[in-house]
Amino acid sequence: MKLAILSRNSKLYSTQRLLEAARAQGHTARVLDPLRCYMGIAPGAFEMHYRGRGLANYAAVVPRIGASVTFYGTAVLRQFEMMGVYTPNGSDAILRARDKLRCHQMLARQGIGLPRTVFGDNPDDTQDLLRMLGKPPHVIKLNEGSQGTGVILAETPQASRSVIEAFRGLYANFLVQEFIGEAKGADVRCFVVGSEVVAAMRRQAKRGEFRSNLHRGGTAKAVELTDVERETAIRAAKVMGLNIAGVDLLRSRRGPLVLEVNSSPGLEGIEGATGLDVAGKIIDYVAMRARRQRRAQAAARAG
Repeated sequence: MKLAILSRNSKLYSTQRLLEAARAQGHTARVLDPLRCYMGIAPGAFEMHYRGRGLANYAAVVPRIGASVTFYGTAVLRQFEMMGVYTPNGSDAILRARDKLRCHQMLARQGIGLPRTVFGDNPDDTQDLLRMLGKPPHVIKLNEGSQGTGVILAETPQASRSVIEAFRGLYANFLVQEFIGEAKGADVRCFVVGSEVVAAMRRQAKRGEFRSNLHRGGTAKAVELTDVERETAIRAAKVMGLNIAGVDLLRSRRGPLVLEVNSSPGLEGIEGATGLDVAGKIIDYVAMRARRQRRAQAAARAG
């Protein structure tokens, strides 16, 4: 089977592992930089070219689209979809997940546990905004940040107001959330593939830090999930329309709370912490679904 991996950097651990797993399973696999792809669009005719040559006959594409190239990366992925190529995470699903506000609204509508969250755009409503949330500490985060960037802990009302006013001065979109103290600087990353959690790790923030991201110096180890945590992670990914997702949970007194649903979760931390071949599980799933889609397309053409 001919597979493509959309990634800006072929040397990244996650990209390399997916490439290795695909080739180990006998597939032909290639890394494509989405910014080097260009498209021809006409009624009933969709073309994709890469470095001067047409791209054709791909059965599946696995997107590894970074936040900085979301707009063009999802446009390229959408073009593949229009060409009938299977992808586990569609372009619209990635766009939903990248927008933290939209993500939280969709999850809350389905009754999935979240930290209490407020959002506003008018500089005059800061005081009322914070009253809606309750007493500090507050966590203030940029709407499209990643890997812990743009996330600040404000421990007093004045600190919260100052950070909010600074973000508004930059015309930034942001959320304000309650701080879950009982989590003690730890969260749980659940790696969802299809309808199951294939691996999970507990990430612990380093001393003096509240963000548990491994890019921020956090540590990780394999963890056993409760049935409720497993169900919450799978439901969250499904609500966002993602078949591959990293769902980050906080363990709270009122049950698991979803912090984020990541459409391009990294493999290095989860494979290192658990010793599991997560890349292999992803390729297994993608190949199975691509075969199923091709059979359905052939049946539709046959009449």
